[in-house]
Amino acid sequence: MRVPLSSPAALCLALNPLLALASGAAVAQPQTPTIGLVILGGVTATQSLPNGIELASGAAIMRITALRDDVIRVRIGSRGQLPEDTSWAVLPQARISSVPVTFDENDKSVGFSTRMLHVQVDRSTMRLHIIDLDGTVIEEIAADRPIEFHGNAFRVYKTMPSDEHYFGLGDKPGPLDRRGGAFSMWNTDAYGFQESSDQIYKDIPFFLSLRRSKASGTLFDNHWRTSFDFGKESHTAYSFGAEDGPLDYYVLYGPEARQVLSTYVWLTGPAPLPPLWSFGFQQSRFSYFPEARVEEIADRLRKDKIPSDAIYLDIDYQDHYRPFAVDTVRFPHFAQMIDDLRKQNFHVVAITDLHIAHLPNANYAPYDSGVAGDHFVKNPDYTTYIGKVWPGPSVFPDFTRQSTRAWWGTLYDSFVKMGIAGFWNDMNEPSIFDSSTKTMPEDVQHRIDEPGFQKRNATHAEIHNIFGLENSRATYEGLLKLLPDSRPFVLTRASYAGGHRYAATWTGDNSSTWNHLRLSTPMLLNLSLSGFGMSGADVGGFIGTPQPDLLTRWIELAAFQPIDRDHTNDHSSDQEVWVHGPQQEDIRRHYIEERYKLLPYLYTVAEEMSRTGMPIVRPLFLEFPKATSDLHPIDLDTDGEFLFGPDLLVAPSPFPDMLDSYDVQLPPGIWFDYWTGKKLASQPVPKTTAATTQPTGPALFQVKIKPRLDTLPVFVREGSIIPVQPLIQNTNETPKGPLTLRVYPGPDCKGSIYLDDGRSFAFQHGDYLRMESSCTQKENVLTIHIGQHDGNYAPWWKDLQLEIYGSTASPQKAVVAGTRELKPSFDKIRGVTTITLADEGKGSNLRIEWAK
Repeated sequence: MRVPLSSPAALCLALNPLLALASGAAVAQPQTPTIGLVILGGVTATQSLPNGIELASGAAIMRITALRDDVIRVRIGSRGQLPEDTSWAVLPQARISSVPVTFDENDKSVGFSTRMLHVQVDRSTMRLHIIDLDGTVIEEIAADRPIEFHGNAFRVYKTMPSDEHYFGLGDKPGPLDRRGGAFSMWNTDAYGFQESSDQIYKDIPFFLSLRRSKASGTLFDNHWRTSFDFGKESHTAYSFGAEDGPLDYYVLYGPEARQVLSTYVWLTGPAPLPPLWSFGFQQSRFSYFPEARVEEIADRLRKDKIPSDAIYLDIDYQDHYRPFAVDTVRFPHFAQMIDDLRKQNFHVVAITDLHIAHLPNANYAPYDSGVAGDHFVKNPDYTTYIGKVWPGPSVFPDFTRQSTRAWWGTLYDSFVKMGIAGFWNDMNEPSIFDSSTKTMPEDVQHRIDEPGFQKRNATHAEIHNIFGLENSRATYEGLLKLLPDSRPFVLTRASYAGGHRYAATWTGDNSSTWNHLRLSTPMLLNLSLSGFGMSGADVGGFIGTPQPDLLTRWIELAAFQPIDRDHTNDHSSDQEVWVHGPQQEDIRRHYIEERYKLLPYLYTVAEEMSRTGMPIVRPLFLEFPKATSDLHPIDLDTDGEFLFGPDLLVAPSPFPDMLDSYDVQLPPGIWFDYWTGKKLASQPVPKTTAATTQPTGPALFQVKIKPRLDTLPVFVREGSIIPVQPLIQNTNETPKGPLTLRVYPGPDCKGSIYLDDGRSFAFQHGDYLRMESSCTQKENVLTIHIGQHDGNYAPWWKDLQLEIYGSTASPQKAVVAGTRELKPSFDKIRGVTTITLADEGKGSNLRIEWAK
């Protein structure tokens, strides 16, 4: 009899499948017959490969290959052969990549070297070590903890240094650092999750390890029920394992964390550049209905001049909650409403859950066409599986079939023709209401029919964690087929590693509490470190009604997050920007306006993410890898601070409901207050704090903050050039006036702006604009270089307004192109020098001179 997953015993068994076998508890039925215990002991045979080595330990096989000089793949089979070489997460071209290696062996070990790493396997124990050229152990099998297979279950133990820290695993709640925790990976409809919750909506089995500023990453590519333990079972070892499926993992070497993220994108693919409107403010709830209520919300947003770009339609626009069917009583003029909202410059995002109502002989086209194409998952007896969700009895597309994904994409045709701009795939863990496990039975049958895969049936135990991934993939690819030159916007709740190629995401059904506001930062940071840089949390909280100050604080913080969506539950009170009166509304509007002014900066950072994997919100160690102690990275001292792009540091109170003063700890260097423009009078962190054990890293600095409701502390690092635009009310509106470049002189001073049409893929063919800027300062002279325009896209501005921060007096002279003098203005209170010059796209140099 299976132990309920909610029990402590089940949690322990889920965290370590090997304990399940030892305890006698039942585990999910494997696809193939189990065998007994297999321990990888001494090496009994070796074979060198052009890009690695293959070793045997009795019947077990270990193949270690170098895909790149900094990427090692490890595959192990316990029965004389390796598992099928396929992946839903890793790109085919990455899996087949290889580099030549140098074979190394002696009487004690065997292995190989790349230009960056040494791979060594002990002959007597089959213990694997991966070491960089400096002699630093990147990872190694734990001593006296050999890899073991218990039937189909297995576990891998790695040495855990006392000063190593771990990040990632998607949006698991809790601290930023995963050290000390244990996690079970099983996509779950986690309504009402809390800080201590484990199983949540996404399974992203990737983590980043950081030790004394050296970073590596591990992708454990197994989508069965898996688990990770970072020191809960043993303080000297971390581990990962699964109850079935392949033992197949990748080790990604940095040595800096940003290099690990770039390599992860090479392995799993980049996130696509989203449409520009998706960075605007988004208004949502479960649900806006009837039609008149949607129009009322739109009118109020425009009347109150709250910049906004999207309105969401949750399930109440549907006929009896049936996906792709509109309730014509509540929405009698649905297509006209969509068009009217478009004319108001709103983009409509409509929910399209994957559960298709089980309605035979009812002229419900999604069901009828799905049955005709045999597109639904099956019971073990091959009848169609039926589970209860919002529409009642429902059937579920078999997304592991290429033909089913293509069929799913066609269901969007009428909505796309109406002008609906984005689609929201919810409930796709999948969530089932009439199941004790809240999802499909594990013996439900899926059919894998996918290029590059062996054609076969698979149980839901194997497919569960990729079901949401393939649902969002089907939506994304279907929209691309319907509108080949329009960037899709898909929002998914469930996913797997690599799912960022198809959809943005959010943290699910959070609560309207101060603690959930605090939790949103580490959840989004770990999502960002797991590939999902385009993510957000329901602003104000989904469950419950926020206090006025809580909603205001949340709107402030969300202005500096990738997705800014105000969303709440059907039984919650109104949660729009204007609730709680004009004083609260004015503060909230101000922060949304600031987000719109910063759109050139935000969109530039998003474009970087689409190329390099560097996320929009970042832990501090990504930009300041040396600002660490011998024990831990800077982020473990800063308690909730994060970077918005490379240059803006956001520092909310660690306990946002408290009014007590708190210290903000800043990385080394000079910082400016974003709101006032003034240089900070910061002090070194006192030696009595934990952050000062830094014999090898630069000193941190701190400033004391007295919380105010109308101020979220934001700071700018020296050496930044931030592009800012005039205020607009939506992204369809063309800014009027000059592009402002805010210059904060300092070392390595630089900035960039990227621009395109925000909608199409024309940027892939050169129809974009990129402009780089830099500055250098020598004594009393500041030289600003404005780069020429790269690309064919025409900018909306004609002039540039340069704002130079940190000035103590008006300049004596400002000369552009070596000859033409300009007239600067000087704001003594803010310490800002302002100069306006024409931008003809050819680039220019501006020399500004102050009195000595």
